[in-house]
Amino acid sequence: MDLGAWKPVLGALVVPPVPLLLLVVAGALGVARRRAWGALLVALGVAGLWFGATGVASDWLERRLLKPPPALPAARIEALRRDASARGTGAIVVLGGGMDALAPEYGTSSLSDASLQRLRYGLWLGRQTGLPVGFSGGTGWGGDAGTSEAEVASRIAAQEFGRPLRWTEGTSRDTRENAARMVPLLQRAGITHVVLVTHGWHMPRALAQFERAAAPAGIRIEPAPMGLAKRSGRGAIDWLPSAHGFARMRHVVHEWVGRTAGH
Repeated sequence: MDLGAWKPVLGALVVPPVPLLLLVVAGALGVARRRAWGALLVALGVAGLWFGATGVASDWLERRLLKPPPALPAARIEALRRDASARGTGAIVVLGGGMDALAPEYGTSSLSDASLQRLRYGLWLGRQTGLPVGFSGGTGWGGDAGTSEAEVASRIAAQEFGRPLRWTEGTSRDTRENAARMVPLLQRAGITHVVLVTHGWHMPRALAQFERAAAPAGIRIEPAPMGLAKRSGRGAIDWLPSAHGFARMRHVVHEWVGRTAGH
C-alpha cells in the first residue's frame, strides 16, 4: 500500500478545524462523567475554532511559527535585471499550488487560485528581470494520473500571458520532490542562481528543501515570496472569524507540520 496516497487525509486530520472539533466532541461526551472537565474541553474547542479563524490569530501565528522572508524590494529586482543581462545563468522557479482537473467554464483543466497567483508573479518577475521562468508541479499525492499541473501552467503562461515557460517539471508530488526533480533540470542548463517563487507561508519550507537539493550542485537559492499582503489591522473586525482567517490558519498549521516532519 502506498502510504503517500494517505498524505492528504493525514494532513486534513491535523489542521483546523478537525482537531478542535474532536476536542469539542470529547468534551461533550465527557460532560456526563466529569462535568467540569467536559465543559472545559468544549470551551477550549469552541474558543480555538473562533480565534483560529480570525485574521489576528493567523497573522500572529504565521510570524511566530513560519517567519516568512520579506518580498523582493525594487532595488533587488533591478539588480537581478542587470545580472540577467550580464551572465545569463539565473532563473525563476515557480512552485505549483494545486489545479482543477476540469474547469467547466473553460472546458479544460485549470490552475487553483494559489497556483495562478504564483504563476502570475513569477511571469511578472521574469518580465521585470529578463530571467527565464520554470514551473514545478505534478498531480499531487491525492491527484489522478493525467495532465500535470506544470502542463496546465505552461499552457496558461503561453496562451493567456504570452510568456512561454523555459522549464516544466510535472512529476513531483510535494515540495521535497519539487526541489529534488527541478534542481537537476536547472543544473543541466547551467543555472547557478534560482529565484524561488511561492506564497510567503510556504516559502520557509520550500526554501529549506531547495537549498538542501541545490547545495551539491552549487546553485544559490534566493526567496521571492508573494501573497504577503495582510488583511488584519482594521480593528474589531479582525477578531471575528472569517474565511480568509480560517484559510490562512490552515496554511500556517499545515506548513509548520510539514516542516517539522521534514517534508
